[in-house]
Amino acid sequence: MTKAIFKCLSNGDIIGFDIKGHAGAKTGGEYDMICAAISAIGYTALGGLDELCKLNTYIESDGRLSMDLPMDMTIKAMKTAQIILKTMVIGLKQIENQYSKHIQVSFKEV
Repeated sequence: MTKAIFKCLSNGDIIGFDIKGHAGAKTGGEYDMICAAISAIGYTALGGLDELCKLNTYIESDGRLSMDLPMDMTIKAMKTAQIILKTMVIGLKQIENQYSKHIQVSFKEV
């Protein structure tokens, strides 16, 4: 199962995420489309953060993708990052609604 944990402030702002694990949806050698969808959403968010907020700091390894927003962001960059990250949550929650055995989205207040 893939677990996507979003780190949030008490006001609801997302300040980072950690996606880890494999969806485990392979059957009979089929390509794991759930993992592909999760990865596409994660990398699209990272691309948006890079292009629109000039943030390119993330950790990537086999079965893991994580990042934390820097604490010295401008207000404009933080607002843009929130739109990107909250859209990422929407996309992952949509996958979770269909494939809850393979992905779990949760929030951790920090």
